[in-house]
Amino acid sequence: MASKAPEPDKKFDDFYTEVKEIKKRDSVFTLKQQMDRLLRPGSTYFILNPFEVLQVGPETPIEDIKKQYRKLSFLVHPDKNQEDSERAQQAFEPVSKAWKTLESGETRKKCLDIIEEAKGRTDIMLAEKRKKFKKEGKDRIPEDDPDKYKHAVYVLTMKLFADMERKRRELAERDQEERKRKREQEIEEEENVKAQKE
Repeated sequence: MASKAPEPDKKFDDFYTEVKEIKKRDSVFTLKQQMDRLLRPGSTYFILNPFEVLQVGPETPIEDIKKQYRKLSFLVHPDKNQEDSERAQQAFEPVSKAWKTLESGETRKKCLDIIEEAKGRTDIMLAEKRKKFKKEGKDRIPEDDPDKYKHAVYVLTMKLFADMERKRRELAERDQEERKRKREQEIEEEENVKAQKE
């Protein structure tokens, strides 16, 4: 028996849904929405993930990432937004930094590794959660829903990027303190040499 062709109403509904999704996706390309997104409270953690800043997936080819960077940088560039150049500059900085991070193969690989680690950890955590739920007699966990799973990975990814940034800052502080200590030691030695010559 041959299957029936989809009804015209179903086709129209699918088409209309797709149009709405495209409209929603494209609506994020307004200046105000992008500046609000990049400068919202708590964005200090959000902007650590260059894929989120540029609104691309980790699997996106570098050519498409570059196109997206150009769209966003053109939109929020301070020279294009003279009336609000301070906010535009603040919004442009993470966009520029995100592109520089993803443009370099080495730093891009580090970012991809963080995302893979987040997925792996999330999968392990969810496997444990499934076991616990089965013991309680429940069949499904909330993260079986693809959107909730994606959100769980997103949250853990943000946490891992924040941890990486914290470690980077700690290393930079230690390095600065070490250089300062060495410089003070050199000055002290120079003063001792001068004192001995006198």
